[in-house]
Amino acid sequence: MNRGVVVLVVLSAALLAAWGAIAQTGKGAEQIKLAGGSQGPVPFPHHRHQKALGDDCLACHAFFDQESGSIAKSKAEGKIAPKQVMNTMCIQCHRDRKAAGRPSGPIGCAKCHVKE
Repeated sequence: MNRGVVVLVVLSAALLAAWGAIAQTGKGAEQIKLAGGSQGPVPFPHHRHQKALGDDCLACHAFFDQESGSIAKSKAEGKIAPKQVMNTMCIQCHRDRKAAGRPSGPIGCAKCHVKE
């Protein structure tokens, strides 16, 4: 094998390993407190959802950015409607998982929203 090709393969492998290490540590907050309107905030176990989704970030983040405050920002910019995340994503995903016989989250308002 050509020496240049070997060097390229080794460097590529090193870069992929480094990227894997960065991806594993850049998972965001373990817990996130989401604004929940008049029903109260929603404590969101972010890492638990990542584990359940197999680290498929785009399951949620296809709809809003991977940064703090992105849901509120997307709503303010008209990119997503109020309650869209809760109704279209959260509750529907929980219902789908339950129907498939898989572990799922709550589907009732009071189970997620916490009055302060």
